[in-house]
Order: sequence, then C-alpha cells, then structure tokens
Amino acid sequence: MKISARNLLEGKVQKVTKGAVNAEVTLVLAGGETIVAIITNSSVESLGLEEGKPAYGIIKASEVIVGKGIDGAKLSARNVLAGEVTSVVDGAVNSEVAIGLAGGAAVVSSITKESVHALGLQVGDRVSAIVKASNVMIGV
Repeated sequence: MKISARNLLEGKVQKVTKGAVNAEVTLVLAGGETIVAIITNSSVESLGLEEGKPAYGIIKASEVIVGKGIDGAKLSARNVLAGEVTSVVDGAVNSEVAIGLAGGAAVVSSITKESVHALGLQVGDRVSAIVKASNVMIGV
C-alpha cells in the first residue's frame, strides 16, 4: 500500500482506552516517544488493536504544527514531539520542514514560508512537532 501522507510512524500499541463512541489509542515509537490518536471504537475493532500490536501513526504533513521555544508551554494538543530540524525546503508559498526525533523517526511538516522565516527555522534548531490526537490516523 502507498499513501500520500508524509508521516508514517512505526510503533506498538501501548494502550487502548474506549469511550462511548471513540477510543484513545497510544502508540510508543522505537525511540520511546508516544503518539496519541482518537479513532472510532469500530476502527479499533476492525484493526484488531490491542496492547503490543505493531501499528503506524499516520499524519499528513499539513496537520503538523512546528513550535520553537515551547518548553513548559501548556497546549491542548496531545502530541508534542521534540526533535531537531534536519531540513528546510522553501517553496513559493509553503515550506517543508523535516524534524528528526531522538529515536530516529522523522516528522515532516508543511507550513507557510512566512512561518518558517518568522520562527527563524534553520537546520539544527530544537523544535517540537505538534499534532492534535484527532489528526492522527492508525494503520496496521
């Protein structure tokens, strides 16, 4: 299978918490980082998600917010993945920012060129990839 989403993060299901309609699924990546996704209970069942099962967190690059200097900030987003900028590719309007995580995984963000310059993003900068749990899909 090929998909258009730039971020396919491999991990294992750490926890599944079911609610009335939706479930919270926590994946742990190889480097120890965690990703939380909110998906339907029926998706949990159809994917056979349970603790220890290999799975992927799938995130479109356009859903990844880049934060710089946010240590200690309180955010409503469940996923705040600290890393280092490994590349910045400017386009006419949008730029692509790749963020290397401690465990070796990478997260790609598509943000405006103006935002890249406002943040002063450069290779080597410490940043965070921020993603709402409702914007994370799970694949097996």
